[in-house]
Amino acid sequence: MQSYEELLKRALDRLPKTEEKGRWELPEPAVQIAGKRTTVKNFADLCKYMRRDQNSVAKYLYRELAVPGSVDKGQLFLQGKFSADAIRKRMGYYVKEFVLCAECGKPDTDIVKVGRIHMLKCQACGVMRSVEGK
Repeated sequence: MQSYEELLKRALDRLPKTEEKGRWELPEPAVQIAGKRTTVKNFADLCKYMRRDQNSVAKYLYRELAVPGSVDKGQLFLQGKFSADAIRKRMGYYVKEFVLCAECGKPDTDIVKVGRIHMLKCQACGVMRSVEGK
């Protein structure tokens, strides 16, 4: 009979070898302030990079910043003046809550609906966890 350490080593040797890629980071939002209106110029690109729907990300930002806004032609328009740092900070919260896997830290996730609950499912490790306020 083999010891636990021998069995563990054998199991680890059989796992597929993967290269660890660099840490996943969201690109910088291109923010422009004109009067009392803030525009995120590369909003469509940010959403595509996160693999999330523009409307759900916009809805989250409206709620977090407590302002009305709209999405048009891949740009996010917010009523009010917000610095690039404020937008980046809120987008970081979104990424942490709705994009990155809490277990493995990879962005390979999808939001699926199980019954009436929205779940964040990781395609890399298979973990599922509930998310609120999608």
